[in-house]
Amino acid sequence: MYKEKRNILLSVFLFFQIGIVALLSNYPEFIDRFYVNGLYPVIASILRFITGWVPFSIGDIIYGVLIFLILRFLYKLIMPKGQKRKNLLLQFLAGASVFYFCFYLFWGLNYSRSPISKSFSLEEESFDIEQLELITEKILFKTSSLQKSLSGHDTLQVEINYSKHKILELTKIGYDELSQDFPQLAYNRPSIKKSLFSLPLTYMGFSGYFNPLSGEAQVDHLIPKINLPFTCSHEVAHQLGIASESEANFLGFLAGTYHKDPYFQYAAYLLVLRYALLDIRRYNKELFDTYLKRIPKGVLKNMRESDIFWKQYENPFEPLFKIFYDNYLKYNQHKDGLESYNQIMGLVISFDKSYPLNFN
Repeated sequence: MYKEKRNILLSVFLFFQIGIVALLSNYPEFIDRFYVNGLYPVIASILRFITGWVPFSIGDIIYGVLIFLILRFLYKLIMPKGQKRKNLLLQFLAGASVFYFCFYLFWGLNYSRSPISKSFSLEEESFDIEQLELITEKILFKTSSLQKSLSGHDTLQVEINYSKHKILELTKIGYDELSQDFPQLAYNRPSIKKSLFSLPLTYMGFSGYFNPLSGEAQVDHLIPKINLPFTCSHEVAHQLGIASESEANFLGFLAGTYHKDPYFQYAAYLLVLRYALLDIRRYNKELFDTYLKRIPKGVLKNMRESDIFWKQYENPFEPLFKIFYDNYLKYNQHKDGLESYNQIMGLVISFDKSYPLNFN
C-alpha cells in the first residue's frame, strides 16, 4: 500500500515538474542568476569529482541499466492484465519522475539559460555573405597554414601522433588557456571518457554525448583522431553548462584555437571551415565550388577521412535516432533542432569582431 501511494505521488509530481520547468524557461535571467552561476557549478563539480577518477564510464553503465529497466517494463506491460498493469504504469511514471527531477536539477535547466553571446557581450549573430566570405578567407588561410606545417606538404593529410587517450587528457589545456581571458569557462576536475557504447553511438551517427546523471563527457573512441580534439572540446562545453549545440560547437572551436597544441588548433579550424563552406553553399553554389578548388589536397583528404568513416556506418535506423534527438532539442527550447549544430558561424563572426582571433 505504501509503495502504491509513493508511486502515485511521484507520478503526480512528474507533471508538476514539467509545469515548473516550462514556467522557468520564460525567465532566463532567473536561471542565470540562481542556477547557471549558482547551483549548477557546484553540482557539476561534485559529479566530476565523484566520477572523474574512475577509468571507465559510469554514465554509460547508468544508461545501460535504465535501458534494461525500460525493456523489462515493456515486456511486463505486454504480459500481465488488470491491476498489475496499472501498478506497472504507476511504477514507470514514478521512475520517470525521479529521472526527470535528476536530469533537470543536475543539468537540464541550462536549456533555459541566456544565450552565450550575452556572457561574451557579442553583437547580433546574424551575418551576410560578405561577412561570411571574409571570415572564410581567414579560416581557410589558417587551416591551410596549419596543415602544411603539420604534414610537411599541402598534398598530405595531417596525422595526429598522439594516442586517443592522450587526446582526451590534452583537451583541458584549451580551456585552461581560454579561461585566462574568460574566467567563466574554467574547467576543473576533468571527466572525459571513452564511451562503452562507442559502436552503437557510431551507428546512431553521434561522435559523443554528455551524461547529466554522472557529469561525464562521453566520446566515441572509434571516430578518426582528426575529429577527436574538437569532439572532446564540444562535450566539455556541455559539462560547463552549455546546452545549445551551436554554442557548444562555438566553444569547442574557441578551446581549439586557444590550445597550445597545433593538432588541436588544426582540428578546430578544419571543422569550422566545413561549417563555413556549408553556409556559403546555401548562399551561392558557384562561390562554394570556387572555394572547394582552393582548398589544399591535404585538407580535403582529412575531410574525406571523416566522410568515409561515417559512410561505412550508415544504416536505416540512423535517421530515426536523428529524428528523436531533433525533437528532443525542440522540446528543450531549441526550435531549430539538429539544425542548431550548423549555426556556429554567426557566433564566430561576432566573436572575431569583439575579440579578434589569431589567423596568422
